[in-house]
Amino acid sequence: MKFVEKLAAASRKNNSLLCVGLDPEPSRFPPAYIGEPELSSVVSFCHRIIEATAPYVCAFKPNSAFFEVLGEAGMQALHEVVKVIPADIPVIYDGKRGDIGNTARNYAATVFDVYNFDAATVNPYLGYDSIRPFLAYRDKGVILLCRTSNPGARDFQDLPVQIDGDVRPLYEVVAQKIQAWNTEGNCGLVVGATYPEELARLRALCPDMFILIPGVGAQGGDLAASVRAGVDANGGNAIISVSRGILYAGDGDEFAEAAAREARRLRDRIFQSLDG
Repeated sequence: MKFVEKLAAASRKNNSLLCVGLDPEPSRFPPAYIGEPELSSVVSFCHRIIEATAPYVCAFKPNSAFFEVLGEAGMQALHEVVKVIPADIPVIYDGKRGDIGNTARNYAATVFDVYNFDAATVNPYLGYDSIRPFLAYRDKGVILLCRTSNPGARDFQDLPVQIDGDVRPLYEVVAQKIQAWNTEGNCGLVVGATYPEELARLRALCPDMFILIPGVGAQGGDLAASVRAGVDANGGNAIISVSRGILYAGDGDEFAEAAAREARRLRDRIFQSLDG
């Protein structure tokens, strides 16, 4: 099944546009994990989060950095975490890969052939040849950085670019390039919730493309504004990603139950935002 089809099916089944980001930080785990081996605690913590929140999400998004930091066994831990995700919920590999030639081909093969993720975040700033190996996997989602949620995004992404007799910010030019490359319908954009006006502009430029929207919660993005700006004409094609706000909604032994309550609350608030 193509990523876009799997995403749409999960969204319908769970009535959700919510994606839970899996960014495990052992220093923030509840007291019950104190003294446990780091690798096993990460796997156990993530498993409980996944099992508790799966009924309320359209996707999960493990962030590679939080597993790579665990050393040589980190990717095995990631594999163990992903195995518990229900097969009908898409999994987005958040590694923001970006390189050229054989390196790009190996990154794509690792993500899609070795680990069989449904989609991946990719950095497009090296140009088309750097993402072509990912696009070759036509059934997989390729989600490209466009307008990121961090404050430093303005350093480069806002720079004016003269193109086709017009002057536009770089992130708009990037979005238009990605739209042109989206011949198989498997491209998406990463656009931060912290910039809702830019998000609305990019949705207008790319009306049919799916958009991954991080930055709600700990980064201060406005949920309602982001939802209204990011969904397509049918109220879909938006993936609202929340990590810390769900993972660490509770700090006691009932952390998974707290995560489930927060995921359900956010899932419901997203659709309330569409009605408001």
